Amino acid sequence: MGILEFTNVSKSFTSGSTVSHVLNEINLKVTEGEFLVLLGFSGTGKTTLINLMAGLDTPTTGSVHFKDAPIAGPGPERGVIFQSYSLMPWLTVTGNVRLAVDTVFPKLSSAEKAEKVAYYVKMVGLSHAASRRPAELSGGMRQRVNVARALAMNPEVLLLDEPLSALDALTRANLADEIEAIWQTEKKTCVLITNDVDEAVVLADRIIALNPDGTLGREFKVTIPRPRERTEMNHHEEFKKLRADVTKYLMDVGIEAKAEGSKTLPNVTPIHGPPSAVQKAQEGMIESRFLDFSQLHKVYPTPKGPLTVVENFDLKINKGEFISLIGHSGCGKSTVLTMAAGLNEISKGAIKLDGRHVEGADPERAVVFQSPSLFPWLSAKENVSVGVDRVYPQASRAERQDVVEYYLERVGLADAMNKSAAELSNGMKQRVGIARAFALSPKLLLLDEPFGMLDSLTRWELQEVLMEVWSRTKVTAICVTHDVDEAILLADRVVMMTNGPQATIGKITDVNLPRPRTRKALLEHPDYYSYRQDVLDFLEEYEHGAKPKTKAPTPSAVAAE
Repeated sequence: MGILEFTNVSKSFTSGSTVSHVLNEINLKVTEGEFLVLLGFSGTGKTTLINLMAGLDTPTTGSVHFKDAPIAGPGPERGVIFQSYSLMPWLTVTGNVRLAVDTVFPKLSSAEKAEKVAYYVKMVGLSHAASRRPAELSGGMRQRVNVARALAMNPEVLLLDEPLSALDALTRANLADEIEAIWQTEKKTCVLITNDVDEAVVLADRIIALNPDGTLGREFKVTIPRPRERTEMNHHEEFKKLRADVTKYLMDVGIEAKAEGSKTLPNVTPIHGPPSAVQKAQEGMIESRFLDFSQLHKVYPTPKGPLTVVENFDLKINKGEFISLIGHSGCGKSTVLTMAAGLNEISKGAIKLDGRHVEGADPERAVVFQSPSLFPWLSAKENVSVGVDRVYPQASRAERQDVVEYYLERVGLADAMNKSAAELSNGMKQRVGIARAFALSPKLLLLDEPFGMLDSLTRWELQEVLMEVWSRTKVTAICVTHDVDEAILLADRVVMMTNGPQATIGKITDVNLPRPRTRKALLEHPDYYSYRQDVLDFLEEYEHGAKPKTKAPTPSAVAAE
């Protein structure tokens, strides 16, 4: 039986004389008791669609029905969980959930209300934190309060608008599993909006892709038996095939229609080969043990005494290697990176680059952060030029401009070089950040979760841009990430860190996959999922702050001579 139904629904928004068509001719039936996932990227109308289901918005044309009755506004039978937590900061966990119960069940006795609140607080695992206020809770715990509050209203349908996207990878996976368990226990109908393919495949009975033009795209039925244990899914052939099919579909319709999107190479006449100034800067560097972390420690003073965050981090990297550094939140990944950048003082041990000790910041070590920190009043070209003018003092003005334009072309910004940073989207700003880093012709490229703030499609795009530019320069690179697929996609070796404090290298995996690499090609490679399993096994061992006995890293901890 259909519990929610869209009939020829279109939605437009008007601003002045401009009309934006967000949803176009949507026909959709949600079956009672099913878990439907709507999968799409920024700008495809996902949130508008869930707002129409919730009664928070009305269609421009067409109709939306709940149980054959037109939706005229919000109702307790449709519980909504948003991306942001929207909790009352002065109320406790119990108080925030009680607020919903008081609104929907005003006739219940105080004892009955208290019992209902306690039941749902326990269901989301927050009984131990029932008296805490939102400021005392982690992001994952706050979102659990949101889930409890929505469930306490006893809705027939749960509408989830990217509720996990602001959380770290481990918390996100754990909360997704809990939502599935609650769905099975409570027999609710669930509609989840997400841009995460794995999340969709693990949770859904049915996945429907949203196209960039606001239409419904391809539908994928998910027939994998439940429960779908994440680690086991890595060996499941149907999971792998469905994951590859959904990813390929989204990349084909998304990247092809991307508004800002240039192709891998822009449709302009490129400068052939790296500029001479870049080639000269790369001359005379040693090959073996080009970057040498030797018994590295980082210790911070605290009122309770010294706190060792990173301990005995020992790694040898050859010139031209690409290393992914992965581990759970708080394991010291970014601490290692900032010490390599010269932005964080070394407590003990040493870092040598090209045979010389790292001391202080230097353009020979370029860093790309999550946020690219551009000068908003300067153009893309001027933002890149700032560093280039400094590192090529002997080059002519024309040669320096060659360097700037070459890398902006490589990252797909040939047509946006003269736009100010303030006019650029987040994805375009990060492209400028990548171009700026490569244009410095650094000896070492350091990337600290460079795509962490971007939606999945933009992230996939920029990973391919990064690989394309790196393949031309072969600059030695380290990328800090929490994304297993990103780590394998980019790296020659994946270096895994144990939990902090006293975090160190726990395992190193050599990734012998062919280059150049693309996401679609790797998903079809027979060895890809064994590498993925290697990393997943390690991360699972260290979940929830666990401190198993550290194993000695594999021999590849020391780069081949």
